[in-house]
Amino acid sequence: MKAVQVIVSGKVQGVSFRASTKVVADQMGIKGIVRNLPDGTVFIEAEGDDFTMDFFTDWCKSGPDGAEVEDVEIKDIEIKNYSNFAVLKK
Repeated sequence: MKAVQVIVSGKVQGVSFRASTKVVADQMGIKGIVRNLPDGTVFIEAEGDDFTMDFFTDWCKSGPDGAEVEDVEIKDIEIKNYSNFAVLKK
């Protein structure tokens, strides 16, 4: 099991990045959260097996159609045992 924090910057708000992230995470069986930050970035915490997490973080580097990802910061974090994947408003 692996847990990561991902911060995605670029044109990533207003392009359904959060909703698309939830769809991808649900399809992959990944648990965690996604939310927009005031600075225009998208913040993700995600947990899953190592193999699946590699695919998920690769997806974050391109995002959904319409997104223009400029940078992705990924760091390992402690597992928080999320029960699902949720889109947070704040």
